Amino acid sequence: MNPLLINTSDIHGGAARAAYRLHQGMQQIGMNSKMLVQKKSSADNSVIGPKFNFWNKLSGVRNLADRFPLQMYRGFQNTPWSPQWLPNNIDKKIDRIEPDIVHLHWICGGFVPISQVAKIKQPIVWTLHDMWAFTGGCHYNGTCDKYKQECGGCQQLGSNREDDLSRWVWRRKKKYWEDLDFTVVTPSNWLADCARSSSLFEDKRIEVIPNGLDLQKYKPVDKEEAREALNLPQDKNLVLFGAMNSTKDKRKGFQYLKAAINMLSEDLEFEAIVFGNSGSDDQLDIPVNYLGRIPDNMLTSVYSAADMFVAPSLQDNLPNTVMEALACGTPSVAFDIGGMSDMIVHKENGYLAKPFDTEDMAKGMEWVVASDQRKQKLSEGSRKYVENKFELEHIARKYTNLYSEIC
Repeated sequence: MNPLLINTSDIHGGAARAAYRLHQGMQQIGMNSKMLVQKKSSADNSVIGPKFNFWNKLSGVRNLADRFPLQMYRGFQNTPWSPQWLPNNIDKKIDRIEPDIVHLHWICGGFVPISQVAKIKQPIVWTLHDMWAFTGGCHYNGTCDKYKQECGGCQQLGSNREDDLSRWVWRRKKKYWEDLDFTVVTPSNWLADCARSSSLFEDKRIEVIPNGLDLQKYKPVDKEEAREALNLPQDKNLVLFGAMNSTKDKRKGFQYLKAAINMLSEDLEFEAIVFGNSGSDDQLDIPVNYLGRIPDNMLTSVYSAADMFVAPSLQDNLPNTVMEALACGTPSVAFDIGGMSDMIVHKENGYLAKPFDTEDMAKGMEWVVASDQRKQKLSEGSRKYVENKFELEHIARKYTNLYSEIC
């Protein structure tokens, strides 16, 4: 079996990391897996990208050009939003590679245009990493449910017209994909339910297969040693928060974390660790250690140094950060939204707070650290749950079974 995984980039971004890990998992079980990307950052010869640095840099230009129609909307909220209209003969590139099956992942940023998906000749599996594939252009819908009809009057565009860019994008998807036979995979049950309720994917086959993780790479390290290496205090309860643009992306919920932290008991002596940002204008009521961008070889130490990982996202699929934290034996606290309940079992490997209830989130954070015995039990439960559910080769075999059935 020769699968070809397609993602806009190979290692930058959450979807890229998940797709590249699956690619590696496929190779570990003997599959001749290859990956096709618009921007290549790794040195992996099995990843096919631009041959010259100039064309690699051009990926940013394609992304800007694809977003050009958004300039017509003065009320656009500058959220992730992809028209995907820019021409690109991706089908010809695929044919030259000669795969048995094409496995799409996150294809935006001007990479794979909507019309071009229909020209792919090979059987298609499409793993969704957000909601874009079945909306009129947004990647997360917020409070809007127009993707269940045909979009239009898009809140994120600041549009009052029904016949706007979001409806044009939706209609193009309907035109090119309605009769196209492909299998949809979602990493979380929440995203599967959203896809099934959408007007574009309600008749598609939808399977749930979570992302996988290399548990030899992500594993607990000694907490004291990790704190010493990162120059973090040994005698504090450390709360970890992190994501790309972690303090600036409103969907990631830093403002809710801030509110919850400001409610914490001073007696428990909390400090925060934030990675993904080197600082913030938002002030917290506890000391904050900003670590900035963390290299991959340091991530396990960062996770292991913390007493808990907090993910206050307002919407999320199956965030890598939560899975990585759990794999390192660090319990997680999150709102009970999206795919969080696929990873966090309430009071077994973390705490699921009532959605957007910052008082309950603060209560959960205090509950995690209130007892040393409980912390140890939660840590053991975190690692065990990931071993049972998300081990990389196990996930890769789930996909190969699906490939075999489809082919």
